[in-house]
Amino acid sequence: MKALLLAMILVPFATADANPRVATKPTKAKKAPKKRKEPEPTPAKEPEPEIEMTEPAAAPPAANPMPETSTSIETTGSVSQSVEVGPKRKQHRFYVRGGVAHIAPMAKSRPMELADVDGPASLAIQNGPIEGSGSDVSSATIGALVIGYRLPFGGGHLSLETILGLPFDVKFTATGTLANESIAPTALGIPTGVGPLGPQLGEAKAAPPLLTLVYNVLPNAAVQPYVGAGAAVLLTFNPHVTNPMLTEISKPEMSIAPAPGLVLQAGLEARIYKGLYARLDVKFIAFMLARAEVHHIQVRTPDLPLFDTVEVGTAKMSVWVNPLIVQGGLGIDFW
Repeated sequence: MKALLLAMILVPFATADANPRVATKPTKAKKAPKKRKEPEPTPAKEPEPEIEMTEPAAAPPAANPMPETSTSIETTGSVSQSVEVGPKRKQHRFYVRGGVAHIAPMAKSRPMELADVDGPASLAIQNGPIEGSGSDVSSATIGALVIGYRLPFGGGHLSLETILGLPFDVKFTATGTLANESIAPTALGIPTGVGPLGPQLGEAKAAPPLLTLVYNVLPNAAVQPYVGAGAAVLLTFNPHVTNPMLTEISKPEMSIAPAPGLVLQAGLEARIYKGLYARLDVKFIAFMLARAEVHHIQVRTPDLPLFDTVEVGTAKMSVWVNPLIVQGGLGIDFW
């Protein structure tokens, strides 16, 4: 009995001892899943980000090439600029076009005026315009040289041009009543014997230097249309009277004032071979008024009993010249 009682007393203690042992075992098992920091093999994954990090780390060097590429892009940009600038540098600034120019004045004149009339001449004529009279200017064909300079700005579209050529002969002719009728048929009702002047008046050497600003519409094309505008002036040299009646007694003095004008220009240029060009150019010079004066005119009056010759005075002519200049030729670019 005592042994049975002793066993019954000891069994609960033994079970109590056994239970904690069993409890400790599961707690250790619970800690084990916590140690499933087997994802700490995720450090093994960490190398993957490290690999990724190495890739972005490699990216900075790639970033270095990027500026290099950007610089290369800049350089390519500069290359492209140089490609654009290259032709401009290779493009010659100066050019010359030589050929033949025809100058056709679109002339319109005012009536001839007489001035400084006195003495016996005042018995037949008076100061002022001669009704129905007029004058004209002849045309001319000359060799001409166009010299141009392409401006460094404007993308090759803008250039300055001028024409060089030898002075040409300009002839002034009489028209209307001045050519066909006597300017002094009678003096106090007495015939003077003075006849019509005829067509000849005078002539001079002339040159119309001009300067135009030209806009080339297609500077790099094979066919290049262009327009321009500028200013010109008509200069004359050695003007003299050629009319036989006016030069029979003496040589009157003739003077022609410089005549400025406005130039309008248009044309077409075609590249024939490399730097060889053909050109057709048209210029119109507007508002060009030539003023000529003839001084100390003396004429013979065969029918006047008391006067063999009479000094007429001064004759003044005003002619709107307004020449149309058509030029064709060939030329090259240089320097």
